[in-house]
Amino acid sequence: MHILPMPDQLANKIAAGEVVERPASVVKELVENSVDAKSTEIKVDIEEAGLHRIKVTDNGMGMEEEDAEVAFARHATSKIHNENDLFHVRTLGFRGEALASIAAVSQLTVKTSTGENAGTILKIEGGHVIDRDKGDARKGTEITVDALFFNTPARLKYMKTIHTELGHVTDVINHMALSYPNVRFELQHNGKQIFKTNGRGDLIQIIAEIYGVNVAKKMIPVSYETLDFSISGYIAKPEVTRASRNYISTIINGRYIRNVPLNKAITNGYHTLLPIGRYPLVVLQIEMDPILVDVNVHPAKLEVRFSKDKELYQAVEETIRLAFRKQTLIPDVTKKEKKEQPKSTQHHFDFEFNRTETEQVLPTSTTDWTSTGHSNFAAAQNQALESIQSYDVPREQIGSQGDQYGMNEEELSLDTNENSNDEVQSQDRVPAMYPIGQHHGTYILAENENGLYMVDQHAAQERIKYEYFRDVIGEVPNERQELLLPMTFDFSKQEALLIEQYQTELEKVGLFFEHFGQQTYIVRSHPQWFPKGFEEEIIREMVEQVTEEEKIDIAKLREDAAILMSCKRSIKANHYLNKDDMFRLLEDLRKSTDPFTCPHGRPIIIHFSGYELEKLFKRVM
Repeated sequence: MHILPMPDQLANKIAAGEVVERPASVVKELVENSVDAKSTEIKVDIEEAGLHRIKVTDNGMGMEEEDAEVAFARHATSKIHNENDLFHVRTLGFRGEALASIAAVSQLTVKTSTGENAGTILKIEGGHVIDRDKGDARKGTEITVDALFFNTPARLKYMKTIHTELGHVTDVINHMALSYPNVRFELQHNGKQIFKTNGRGDLIQIIAEIYGVNVAKKMIPVSYETLDFSISGYIAKPEVTRASRNYISTIINGRYIRNVPLNKAITNGYHTLLPIGRYPLVVLQIEMDPILVDVNVHPAKLEVRFSKDKELYQAVEETIRLAFRKQTLIPDVTKKEKKEQPKSTQHHFDFEFNRTETEQVLPTSTTDWTSTGHSNFAAAQNQALESIQSYDVPREQIGSQGDQYGMNEEELSLDTNENSNDEVQSQDRVPAMYPIGQHHGTYILAENENGLYMVDQHAAQERIKYEYFRDVIGEVPNERQELLLPMTFDFSKQEALLIEQYQTELEKVGLFFEHFGQQTYIVRSHPQWFPKGFEEEIIREMVEQVTEEEKIDIAKLREDAAILMSCKRSIKANHYLNKDDMFRLLEDLRKSTDPFTCPHGRPIIIHFSGYELEKLFKRVM
């Protein structure tokens, strides 16, 4: 067997496999080239989701005749001249492999001109130029890709349905439009326009075009700067959630990228505002010195590496948290609107964002109502109003006058400083509410001049106690608490191996496991911050952290402990409260830092406006 150089044609096909995965890959590379060519208008026409034809037309700088042919050679580029340039990349394309890879697996035609002389027309098949001609002098470039994968039929077997492939192409154009609001993008499929932006630089208009007007109205603008990073964009209110992370769009220096830790920083910014298993809709544009980001770590350039990653993640998390601290996040359930579907025409509307004034928000679901068996929201609301509890409830079912919504005095020493700035800000975000009764001993019904409010009493106290326990646990030093009787634990073989492997890390956080035969261990002491009654759960969670993440995050452990304690020590459903108890609970809730969701992300307060109630009872039409 001899080692021989690969023929260029075969090498090009192999290279194409890395860059040209599907029609959307071709669209991405061609559109990125158009952006790099300083285009302000880019039109994409595809047939059969791009498998039959892809045509990208722009009004960019165009190419001279000699450059046009060289552009389709492997690793030919005008953007990188030496190794140092790799660390200062300011363009989307730079490796010079995309055009050669696309031409190797398609029948391609390019028409290009700088606008000064007659244009150039090249026809390329399977990577070889088969025809040259002169074209018109229209400034810009038009590339048509026909019969993609015509000479690699095995690749065609991996293509999905037309609908799936079209979805991938649409995602590419969406990401490009979000990245470059000042460029006019148009996408047509089989002659029908399915996406268009106006290129006026208004990011919220593009969000409306992609996700719908109703979602765009629930987006909050964000802006934050450090010495290294400039962060801007929009984040959705917590009521707008999705089942996957695919709706988080992060754009670094104009490049849409995927970065798991960055996505985690974004969700951490939402903190306890998101329900478990739900993810936000976010568009963040981040500018930084190119030397701080390595874009040459992925064939499709979707993944990047940061040199100041921790500082970036902290800045992103802080950006989102600060934005929510200025918002009122009480859903107004009576104004639920139908889900907005993206349309093919550009929406024009005005947004009035006010970061300081209280604003009412719209819900995305009525899950709490439907879970009670009501499929019709109006019927559920009428039943709730008819079921308002009077105060003639038997006294034994009501908390005594002094027990503060059913809790003992030891657990009520949670009051924050009434003169603190945080409390003033929180009370400004939540209006004063005056209790009028309960629904099924579970929801407090309260009112003010703005209408009727329903408050989940368990979720409300969870939030109050969580913030208290979070602060208390966070202040306790990492000192050890010796036990009179050691705790015994049985672990799986895998867990036992990891305990041995990470014994040093466990000891650093104050947890000492002593081997007690086979897979049994004893613990004679634990960190002093462990809350009483929750020691075993926290120790097992530590072991689970090591098993899953191969590290121990003390901050997360303390956070989880605070959530656990707040849940188990809060009043439950079907617990009747007297008027004073309700009023005190509502006032304590107003003093919370984040009074809108429980630590698990479920809403605490919902609002019914007086006008909408009158509409339900036909008092207004």
